[in-house]
Amino acid sequence: MLFRVDVDAARQIRTDFIFRGSNCACRFDAILGMMQMDEIWSTAMDEILKHDLDCIDRVIATTSAYAVETLRGLDEKPVTKRPVPTELRQLPEAGLGFEAALKNFQARWAPGFSASAGPRYLGFVTGGATPAAMAGDWITSVMDQNPTASIDSTAPDLERETVSWLAEMFGISKAHTGSFVSGATMSNMVGLAIGREWLGEQSGVCISEEGVGALGRIHVLSGAAHSSVYKALSMLGAGRQALQSVSLLPGREAVDVNALEAQLAALDGDPAIVVANAGTVNTVDFDDLAAIVELKSRYRFWLHVDAAFGGFAALTAQHASLVRSLDDSDSVCIDCHKWLNVPYDSALQFTKRQDLQVRVFQNNASYLGAPTGLPDFVHLTPENSRRLRALAAWFSLSSYGRAGHRDIVQRNLDAASELARRIEEEPRLALLAPVRMNVVCFTLADGPDEARIQGFATRLRDAGQAFLTPTVLRGTWGMRAAFSNWRTVVDDVTRIFEAIAAAL
Repeated sequence: MLFRVDVDAARQIRTDFIFRGSNCACRFDAILGMMQMDEIWSTAMDEILKHDLDCIDRVIATTSAYAVETLRGLDEKPVTKRPVPTELRQLPEAGLGFEAALKNFQARWAPGFSASAGPRYLGFVTGGATPAAMAGDWITSVMDQNPTASIDSTAPDLERETVSWLAEMFGISKAHTGSFVSGATMSNMVGLAIGREWLGEQSGVCISEEGVGALGRIHVLSGAAHSSVYKALSMLGAGRQALQSVSLLPGREAVDVNALEAQLAALDGDPAIVVANAGTVNTVDFDDLAAIVELKSRYRFWLHVDAAFGGFAALTAQHASLVRSLDDSDSVCIDCHKWLNVPYDSALQFTKRQDLQVRVFQNNASYLGAPTGLPDFVHLTPENSRRLRALAAWFSLSSYGRAGHRDIVQRNLDAASELARRIEEEPRLALLAPVRMNVVCFTLADGPDEARIQGFATRLRDAGQAFLTPTVLRGTWGMRAAFSNWRTVVDDVTRIFEAIAAAL
């Protein structure tokens, strides 16, 4: 805030300083020289900001009441609807204050938001936020910790504890270390960056110091790599074309391990990065991780496993064997804001080569300390500062344990199986793949092309009872329903299927 004073008044202040017999007058002259004579900065807090501080209990209570109202209305709120462009306004000079801003948000923006926190939002493998995770996220904002350095709080140790709990959940041993990142894309990028450094180590060069140009061609092999892997390779300077596709098993999204071995052998001893899948996007298919690990005895490659949501198979007796070899990989991607049901953005990266990770991501600043001993997170991930993402996961894990999160996964599996059963009984629809876990991939029984599927998806979205996304599987256009929300129960499938049938 600025207030104005008369020039004569400013001179009188200077005169007062002179009578005090100090050099204050010279300092005052310097201050006046840096600003207009008739404007002096006030140290008083903005009145609206001060009001919200004084009424912080009311701000929190109002927010809590609105949050409860929103959450209790999820079952009746349209899951999503056609987005309507909203006129963008200019930044106000004077603030509205919290209560007026909340009313503004409720009137202008909230009606256009999707109910992605609810049980019938089946797009993008989007989990919701369990009650404890949501509370933990609020406390994260209240505490406002930066956990990347261990010089002022125990927040980094809370993150380490949370990482260790999740490693135990996924069967990952202490040979791996882990860190929180923003999502699966960043987790894949970190794992591939460490793999790139390993490639340099095999050739006697330090990529983090000399640059990717010192390495020459980079070989990356994968069967059905997620799009984020291509994005990561682009960001890392390897280029999207570095990824060489490997043949898949017939009718599957799982890599043909014999074809993978043949391509590794063709490299004639050159090291490579292999990206394996533990749960593909369309069909939740799994590469044979144990067979790929066995290839490491004969070929030099860095094994990165993208287990963004498929890693949660470890919680179920019928699927745990699919991810038993996660611990034998060199790096692993796990996405927490999917099946762990914590708020965006939250994911994990694990690796056995923390030394190479530090080499890539160390931050050389004296005020942050050197990465000696147990390195701080600032030396392990791309971000120098970030929020304490681990706290929401810590609260959810503390509150519900392994059993509670196993229940979420199992209920989602049951819901997916029930939807698949109903689709099989509907003559106008056909499954595109067996339902292996939580994703149902299906299409129109007659003539599914892009226009018909996009029209189907649009009608379904606009009806507001369920949200699914279009996809393409082996050249056929279809729809994809991904169950990952903690609220979803088999009874929700009835409404979902009725909405699908009505949109046909």
